[in-house]
Amino acid sequence: MNDSYSAAYADDPSGKYTTRHSLGAYRTSELMTTGNFLRFVGIPTFLKAPLLEQTQGARYGLVGIPYDGGVVRTPGARFGPRGIRAACWRAPDYHPQFDIALTECKTLVDCGDMQISPMSVADSLQTIDNCISSLLKRGILPISVGGDHGITYPILRAINRQHGPVAVVHFDAHCDMQRGGFTHGTMFRYAVEEGLVSPTDFIQVGVRKIYGDDKFEFHTRHGIEVILADELDSLTEADLALRFARLKGKKVYVTYDMDFVDQAHAPGTGSPEAGGPTSTMALACVRALRGLDIVGMDLTEVAPVYDVREMTCYLANLILFEMAAVLLDAERSRRTSSPAKAQ
Repeated sequence: MNDSYSAAYADDPSGKYTTRHSLGAYRTSELMTTGNFLRFVGIPTFLKAPLLEQTQGARYGLVGIPYDGGVVRTPGARFGPRGIRAACWRAPDYHPQFDIALTECKTLVDCGDMQISPMSVADSLQTIDNCISSLLKRGILPISVGGDHGITYPILRAINRQHGPVAVVHFDAHCDMQRGGFTHGTMFRYAVEEGLVSPTDFIQVGVRKIYGDDKFEFHTRHGIEVILADELDSLTEADLALRFARLKGKKVYVTYDMDFVDQAHAPGTGSPEAGGPTSTMALACVRALRGLDIVGMDLTEVAPVYDVREMTCYLANLILFEMAAVLLDAERSRRTSSPAKAQ
């Protein structure tokens, strides 16, 4: 090999092999753990975050909920957490808009997966409620990774016990407020009727699958705001942030169904719909949440069996990355503003 190329590929001259991309690190025979930065080896975790038991002072917990007992058409979302973790090797670390590096923020952790019953819906919902309640008691804000969208109902029950009725920002192609027994398309009607949420502080974004001319009767009666997909298409990130601004000062829960994104950009979901936002806008919508007092988040309806080249699973990683950045940015803002408040 030409000497100039040899120099370019030389080992770490220090012999310590401690840099992220040192060739020597491949030759030390070390086992790849969750803390290793190499992208295509090691045990996958959400956003390459450390595991809960390996961390002190966790404040934000990514938790897998492998449940799809509420699906009425196409199952497979129970494999969402596994598929998203498997695609995490490409997840970014640094967020340029917020100037945040996840590896420098030691408060974000992967809490593992809940042990969900594949047999009993009632048991599954109780398990989700119990696990989220446990995280909240430990002071950990949950970022739940489904699973079908029905997981949001028991999560909201747990959130409600701590915060009372919360505001909601709901990204979805569907309203999920149908009548009937418990499914992933009825749970928000239950949440409104049970008082788990504040309906006048409930904003649904990206809705485009309308099942009947009375679809929004429930919304009108309860004062729920809907931003249809056609309207969203004409909005910028800043425009959407202004729509969300009325929720400032309130406790906000954010729920994100993957079928919110156009099926061309996210085919790996059980109920894909055309006419939705691109992946670019899908990420911008999360950034538009900046400045809200968020008390919990979820990402649902990723079904890897229908995915193409991990497109959906990788996009889910980027959405989770934006969610984490919004929360960490808020934490930094609170930390920097606290001295002024003390004076």
